[in-house]
Amino acid sequence: MALSKMDIPHTAQHFLECGIEECERNCEFYCNPCHQRLCKQCSEEHLKSPENRNHEVVLYQQRKRQLPVEKCKIHPTKDVDMLCEECQVPVCSKCATQKEHRGHTFTDLETIYAEKYADFQAEISKIEDYFLPTSQDLQKEIKKDSSEIKHIMDNIRTSMKSEGESLKRLVDTVISENMKQLDQIEHSLLEDLNTQDKTMEDYITYLNNLVKELHRCLSSTETQKLMSEKKPKIQSIPETTKPVTPGFTAGQYNKSDVTKLLGKIQIPNAKAEKREIRSIESVYNTAMKPTHKEMKEDRKKSDKKQTLSLSASVTKVREFNLPGVDGVFHVSLDQSDRLWISDSNGNLVQTDLQGNVTQKIKTSGGRGYHTVTRDGDLIFTDYNKKVINRITNGNNITEFIETGDWRPLSIHSSHINGDLLVGMVGKVTRYNKTGKELQNIQRDNKGQQLYRAPHYLTENINGDICTSDYDKGVVVVNKSGQHRFSYTRQKSLFYPYGICTDVLGHILVCNEYLFSNTVHLLDQDGQFLSLLLTEQQGVKYPRSMCVDDENNLYVGQYGSNTLTVYKYLQ
Repeated sequence: MALSKMDIPHTAQHFLECGIEECERNCEFYCNPCHQRLCKQCSEEHLKSPENRNHEVVLYQQRKRQLPVEKCKIHPTKDVDMLCEECQVPVCSKCATQKEHRGHTFTDLETIYAEKYADFQAEISKIEDYFLPTSQDLQKEIKKDSSEIKHIMDNIRTSMKSEGESLKRLVDTVISENMKQLDQIEHSLLEDLNTQDKTMEDYITYLNNLVKELHRCLSSTETQKLMSEKKPKIQSIPETTKPVTPGFTAGQYNKSDVTKLLGKIQIPNAKAEKREIRSIESVYNTAMKPTHKEMKEDRKKSDKKQTLSLSASVTKVREFNLPGVDGVFHVSLDQSDRLWISDSNGNLVQTDLQGNVTQKIKTSGGRGYHTVTRDGDLIFTDYNKKVINRITNGNNITEFIETGDWRPLSIHSSHINGDLLVGMVGKVTRYNKTGKELQNIQRDNKGQQLYRAPHYLTENINGDICTSDYDKGVVVVNKSGQHRFSYTRQKSLFYPYGICTDVLGHILVCNEYLFSNTVHLLDQDGQFLSLLLTEQQGVKYPRSMCVDDENNLYVGQYGSNTLTVYKYLQ
């Protein structure tokens, strides 16, 4: 089947007008039976007509998809618009009269098509919201386990080598001590033997001298003299001792003894545990159950959302100056009905909704792009130091996340799950609220670079991540990081800055350019709806924006400390 004209193109940028002839107002609604785009006024007129009174008129985003036109192969002049329930084949009205379908039941094919379309959209959402990110998380876990295995094995190798070196040192020490002891024993034994040798040398000399003396007596010719000589008394032979030499008992050891000394590899006998796969319900159920008060507030917001629509004109509500602010570079809403504003000099200023300054903090992070978490902490980026800082308990500033080689620009705290989205030079990174890196988004499915300098970013009500990049335009990806569309308008005249979304899923973006200082309004699928603010309404250099809980639009400008409040929804 050919694509329906109602299918939204990948890079949707078309002005969506009311489908009623001669009506040039913006399309907001859609009549499902008529497949007709309608503005607010035309939708009311449409339902006033008696024949249209029971028509289903819904918001344009909630429309049913129109059945693509397909000619019957048997009856080429007829459109295929019914389904034969018995044969389960699409047919035209003429086919239904043929004998092979006689008595069969037929269903409106457009209804079946809309249901199928919704089913397939739901499956796509499941894949993008659960199966794909869960599989990517498991793959990251596997890669992490691979790194840990290598780290563990390297540690074991280091320990084994250390044990071997330690044993070698012990062996060298024992051998050295044994050698030293042997040297001492040898020295003592040789010294004793030398003493005995000297004693025996002296005794032998004594005997030789005695023999000479006796020979002299015997050689005398005078008998009387020999007779008068006394018989010499020979000294006893000195006592000597034999040395007692040491022995050596060889060590009694084998490979098992050495293994006991050095340790051995412990082979695990436990079975590998299956990795835990989170349930699909966990994606669609809120992790923290809301309180009764929060549920009541959500119902109020939901009821109010159903009645909201774009106003015919934008109304300026109020305007106030911010002392000590050099240009309103970024503005965000605090949970306590206050605003945070940052300028080009790193000043962070807190005001109430009437512009009264309640707090001022000086940072060294340049423009101080910031956000407020669901816990009430103020988070801001430091481009130069490549860190993300957190402010708790007043002015207590701590370094929360180090971004390594990446320079952080914009930052946004998700109101859906509390994650931190950080725009950096070349990518967008998602962290959880404890600072753990969860996701990196850099390229589309064709491998093309998505970002150059995403200096503003926000999150839409459907989880889409919307960034403003002066080189790439408005880039929107879904919560899984898949590229949905890019909006560039007339690129030579479009330099996007501040970006925000509202309760209806509209995307609002500042266009600050010499000849075109405007605020563009898009729907959540990238369709251009209107120029919400122009220079004719006093907008000179729009730089930053946010929408409060009362659907007031706050617009800050470059080169001015003025913050202007507008009303554009009714």
